[in-house]
Amino acid sequence: MHIVIMGCGRVGAALAQNLEERGHSVAVIDQDPTAFRRLGSRFAGRRVTGLGFDRGTLAEAGVQEAGAFAAVSSGDNSNIIAARVAREVFGVENVTARIYDPRRAEVYERFGIPTVATVRWTADQMLRRLLPSGAEPLWRDPSGGVQLSEVHVALSWVGRRVSEFQEHTGVRVAFLTRLGEAMLPTAGTVLQEGDLVHVMMYGDRVAEVEAACLRGPEEPA
Repeated sequence: MHIVIMGCGRVGAALAQNLEERGHSVAVIDQDPTAFRRLGSRFAGRRVTGLGFDRGTLAEAGVQEAGAFAAVSSGDNSNIIAARVAREVFGVENVTARIYDPRRAEVYERFGIPTVATVRWTADQMLRRLLPSGAEPLWRDPSGGVQLSEVHVALSWVGRRVSEFQEHTGVRVAFLTRLGEAMLPTAGTVLQEGDLVHVMMYGDRVAEVEAACLRGPEEPA
């Protein structure tokens, strides 16, 4: 999968290197060309100098074929604008933005843009939002049989009840993150756009569950 990252600071560089090590093609955007030094000489991806919310710059980074986009520059406004352009102009479904001010999370996530606040940022948190699979589980029981994971879900699940989602995917929804706040859903809770879905599932069914979540409620297996 091709992934575009806006911002080549410590966070962006670490994320780019991690993703490339996992076998993904990566393009990094930064308006300061000297910032690309953080990537190191072994980084084989694209280095694009420019503003991350400029359409020409994004096109040069290959956003048209990107499966995911991460805005991790030092500016909240730049990050959310870039994420919205990637989604609304270029149709990148899986986008996420880093923010410094957690109070803005609710505003940003109303646009359907998942956010990661700097105060609790880790590489794995960002990876779980960018990659449909491959991130480490959030928790695993001592026997290794059951795990808690954040899963990506198809947009066609929006407007469906949690009970229907559980029935089709074979998981138990542990909690949702909605507008930056965690909530415990009931069976009648309706999934909304921008929800981050955290589920309990058997560790040997990860691939099966991920496929069911991404298929949506009406697509055949």
